[in-house]
Amino acid sequence: MTITSTTGSAAKVELGFAAFDADNHYYEAEDAFTRHIEPSMAKRCMQWAEIDGRKRLLVGGRINRFIPNPTFNPVSKPGALDAYFRGKVAGGDMRAMFGELDPISPAYRDRDARIALMAQQGLEGAMFFPTLAVGMEESLRFDVPALCAAFSAFNRWLLEDWGFAYQNKIYAAPYFTLADPEWAVKEADWAIAHGVKVVVMRTSPAIDPAGGTRSPGDKIFDPFWARLAEANVSVAFHSGDAGYGKYIDDWEPAGEFEAFKSSPMRVMTSDRAPFDMFAILVSHGVFTRHPKLRVSSIEAGADWVPNLIKKFKKAYSQQPFMFGKDPVEDFCEHVWVAPFYEDDIVLLAETIGVEKLMFGSDFPHAEGLEVPTAFIHDLHGFNDADIRKIMHHNVVEFLGL
Repeated sequence: MTITSTTGSAAKVELGFAAFDADNHYYEAEDAFTRHIEPSMAKRCMQWAEIDGRKRLLVGGRINRFIPNPTFNPVSKPGALDAYFRGKVAGGDMRAMFGELDPISPAYRDRDARIALMAQQGLEGAMFFPTLAVGMEESLRFDVPALCAAFSAFNRWLLEDWGFAYQNKIYAAPYFTLADPEWAVKEADWAIAHGVKVVVMRTSPAIDPAGGTRSPGDKIFDPFWARLAEANVSVAFHSGDAGYGKYIDDWEPAGEFEAFKSSPMRVMTSDRAPFDMFAILVSHGVFTRHPKLRVSSIEAGADWVPNLIKKFKKAYSQQPFMFGKDPVEDFCEHVWVAPFYEDDIVLLAETIGVEKLMFGSDFPHAEGLEVPTAFIHDLHGFNDADIRKIMHHNVVEFLGL
């Protein structure tokens, strides 16, 4: 394998085949939540305001701090935090670690510019996920009508600016919440009618409008899961604000969630949300009732997977009547995982099978890879056939293409 450098982030590793990335990102346009918002809901959802000379995002009338600079201009260089996430340098001043920022690239907001960049990077296609939107459900959890209105507006912006399967290369995922089951079904019908291939959700209990939460495996959500399964639409659970801050605060009060905010408990418990989510989907029978459903874990690492499989084995041996089928088989049949490049990827393959591993670069985020296809350098111990599966075939299979 060789690295061919063109210009900046257009460098690529020559694989001998085009790769298919499970985790690409755009940076939302400033009107992503406002362009299509119902006027009567505007003040309850997202607004922009200038406060102390700085442009701020208001969500539900409050300054939102999920992303320190939600205008994304300037923005960090791709892969700026690579050494940090590999444990090669210690964290300190996180803002300083981002280094010099760049003016936002057209390829981060324009789909045609991104197609051109993908060609230079050696990518045949990619799944595309939000940067800002994955933190917004928690911010509107106490106003469900506003929450649904905001994401209806967001999804229509996404279709307009990126498309759900643009040139069969960019597979942008509209965002779904289960806070209103009827909204979820109607929104699914709309997305399916517009050719959606993958949707994105957070790893969290479903918000109950009456207060509290309920399991995503509650049968009240079966019409939603059934719509997606029957339409061959995949579900990607992507990291973001999963609402776990309230649990961390019990141990380490730290205030409002903010990306990259230093916190010992935030680091130590970062894998709890995906562990819990996939445990629930299996244990509460979602896959048993919807055998065609495909789901994945994106940008949540994979260290949690072997422990979850171990827990499944013990629970099934002790109380098999709790499950519709062997939970390990259920998980391995329905769940694809995109590991972090610093994870033990060989162990993951031994645990769930190489067919369920997907390469995800997190490009162009600071915590991702500067060169998407450089992910191959972390696939030590895999033969050429398995590398092709991880770097291409498995993502295509997950998307049902």
